[in-house]
Amino acid sequence: MSALLDRADQAVSATTMARTFGARLKEVTNGDVPHVVVVKDNEPAAVLIGVNAYQAMQDEIDDLRAELLAIERLHSLDENETVSLEDMAALFN
Repeated sequence: MSALLDRADQAVSATTMARTFGARLKEVTNGDVPHVVVVKDNEPAAVLIGVNAYQAMQDEIDDLRAELLAIERLHSLDENETVSLEDMAALFN
């Protein structure tokens, strides 16, 4: 959790965030700051990030899930039931 607060200017109280949302949003969307951590009751409560950063994280999560699925499926791979790339291409040409 401490990685969220690597710079003091990235943390803002919920009250301050409510008053300065437009400016904070502009900082994030312009790339001036990578994210803003909203703190409530002295604990991180939310993170504001730009759409590009969010999409990049989602893409990476999707890639990692696909990789994990492929690794898991390799354990049950039966070499006798596999089809070569050449054979598969011949089926569809």
